[in-house]
Amino acid sequence: MQNFLKINDNDNVIVALNTIPAGEKVSVPASEGTEEITALEEIPAGHKMAVRDIPAGGEVIKYGYRIGNTKEEVKAGAWIHTHNVRTALGDLLEYNYEPVFAGKEEQAPVGDETFMGFVRPDGKVGVRNEIWVIPTVGCVNNVAESIAKQAAMWVISQGDRLKNVGSVIAFPHPYGCSQMGDDQEYTRKILADLINHPNAAGVLVLGLGCENSNIEVMKPYIMEAGHSGACDENRVKFLVAQDCSDEVDEGIEMIKELAEYAGSFQREPVSVSKLIIGMKCGGSDGLSGITANPLVGRFSDRLISRGGTTILTEVPEMFGAETILMNRCADEALFHQTVDLINDFKNYFKSHNQTIYENPSPGNKKGGISTLEDKSLGCTQKSGSAPVKGVLQYGETVQTSGLNLLSAPGNDLVASTALAAAGAQIVLFTTGRGTPFASPVPTVKISTNSGLAGKKRNWIDFNAGVLAEDADMEKETKALFDYVVEVASGRYVRSEVAGYHDMAIFKQGVTL
Repeated sequence: MQNFLKINDNDNVIVALNTIPAGEKVSVPASEGTEEITALEEIPAGHKMAVRDIPAGGEVIKYGYRIGNTKEEVKAGAWIHTHNVRTALGDLLEYNYEPVFAGKEEQAPVGDETFMGFVRPDGKVGVRNEIWVIPTVGCVNNVAESIAKQAAMWVISQGDRLKNVGSVIAFPHPYGCSQMGDDQEYTRKILADLINHPNAAGVLVLGLGCENSNIEVMKPYIMEAGHSGACDENRVKFLVAQDCSDEVDEGIEMIKELAEYAGSFQREPVSVSKLIIGMKCGGSDGLSGITANPLVGRFSDRLISRGGTTILTEVPEMFGAETILMNRCADEALFHQTVDLINDFKNYFKSHNQTIYENPSPGNKKGGISTLEDKSLGCTQKSGSAPVKGVLQYGETVQTSGLNLLSAPGNDLVASTALAAAGAQIVLFTTGRGTPFASPVPTVKISTNSGLAGKKRNWIDFNAGVLAEDADMEKETKALFDYVVEVASGRYVRSEVAGYHDMAIFKQGVTL
């Protein structure tokens, strides 16, 4: 196994797959044969080494694209990182639509793979048959968790009679009151989206009674998000804590009724075209754009070729790679929506007097990510090569099959919750650093390196690090696809085994 990778023929850097000691000679592919380069200093695993002299202010090329400019002259064999490269990005930009799919015919879906899912009365399909307790306001978080905990014990006590009922889960959050304008609207939309999610066979909506987003205010949002049948009393029940003598007891009794309804659903074969998969990365390292993210991109292409849907989010981590996505838009209207997606987020940063391009975290930098372009070009590998068919605002749900772009920040919990709210039944989460968090839906952790997969077996579900060890991409793509089908059919991911379920809403305004 070689110790480095040159991703694109036009790159002037290589990525160390293992630490390259100072003085070690490496044979790098060149226009004619190979060229021997001596490492001038130690190059940590996941980090970059220059393979050509780059003048001060010169472009650093990785993935075939610029990831920044040098701060000083850099010699071949030198370590390329934050100390000698800076972002080359500016603020708002002008974009031109240069479609890469112009004149190409769309391929009809192929394959007939199925998974075992729960078909709901409205035609949506869940991969879990859970009961969710969703507070309308943070004031009743503890009540929601108490109801869920006690109701879960009751479900377990019923044994085989309710064996098809999954977990009873509360999703506490600090919002629902003292919010204004769009901030309050987004909270209501996300809660309504989750209430209508097909992974929830039954939902208890728990309110306090005096909050801004009280149950009567929420009902129209729930109806709008779920259309007909959204407030079916068999599936959704409402409880106002201020209106009852013992909200916990009444909540448990309501969940008992919901459990009886949920128990009527059985898994049945469903086409994989019904799968909606969210794609997210976090805690990246130098291998993220080489192993896990491209693997998820191949998975996305495979699912889309079978009529399925994927959603890519974390807009700030598209900055620097946005034109790749823009030019893959299926039509000019989607192109303009994508331009707005990017510029609206840049303006959001600017409105808070924040630097647009200061994104890579300390963990990202430690792992070998030098600039936002470096991270973004690796991040967008998750989108594969399919056309962009939909662009979603925060709180909107998927309406079009194929690749969709979703407006949400890079924060792991916020973005993953947004993916679930948009309709994703499962989230694929690539990581080079590791994280135990979950989301409202099964969250598959995919490691970028084998060291992480070996160390954190209680976190990691799938190891893409083998792709840095000469594993075959096609074989691993099929393995990941098969694994996701197993998860969709009921196999628990690590965070579910641990009992973790998280949600977070994008806070965007004033708190009263």
